[in-house]
Amino acid sequence: MELKKPSSKLNRSLERGMEILRCFKPGMNLLGNSEIAERTGLAPSTVSRLTQTLVLSGFLEHDKQKSAYRLAPTVLSLGHAYKTSSQELRAIEPLMRKASEKLKLNVGLAVADRLEMVYLESIRYTKKTALRAVAAGQRVPIERTSLGRAWIAKLPPKNRLELLSQLQASGIKNWSQIEKEIKNAITSMTERGYCIATWLPEISAISTFVEFSNGKYASLNFSTPAESDLSNYLEDYVQALFELKDKIESEIIKINHS
Repeated sequence: MELKKPSSKLNRSLERGMEILRCFKPGMNLLGNSEIAERTGLAPSTVSRLTQTLVLSGFLEHDKQKSAYRLAPTVLSLGHAYKTSSQELRAIEPLMRKASEKLKLNVGLAVADRLEMVYLESIRYTKKTALRAVAAGQRVPIERTSLGRAWIAKLPPKNRLELLSQLQASGIKNWSQIEKEIKNAITSMTERGYCIATWLPEISAISTFVEFSNGKYASLNFSTPAESDLSNYLEDYVQALFELKDKIESEIIKINHS
């Protein structure tokens, strides 16, 4: 994705460096300069200079045999620092875990990052508690998931139109159908406070939003474990979703007034 025209207040080199780091996602562990240039729209010479800088700064590692780069452990430490320093996430996680165990559903909390949703916390339900995985940092499509559609519905109308235009311009397959589903989700959020979506064939989810401090918010969802027979009964969990939303918002209020 080509970079937007920067504000005069931004440091151009720093912004470009962050764009390079954004290129690395699950399944894209090794990227060469030419691949990075293609993904960012930056000149190859600029990419070469910035990747060298990121290696020296400890954010990228260079694989000499493959002439490519991978993220360095420093990036992981930043994510860990964010999670452990957030009072809100520390208070929310036990509530999400308890709901997951009680309802036998996955419970997720996510925010938007451009055209994707990023999990702040994700509790995956399994009968074998010891094997439960927490996938904070995982990304999912904003346009296909209930998390993303709940987020879109919460946006101010102007911002929502801008985002929908960006999604359309990104070349998403079956956009007309997806746009229709997004509009139905917006109507559902407006009238009922939640929306439902089936992103993958075996996983359905129901989402609402949670108010954070300073006008910020996140999307909260329940989703069915893979190969579950709960997808046709998700609306039975609406009340439980709203109860969890209320508990989370109450904890956030306590934290901000403590």
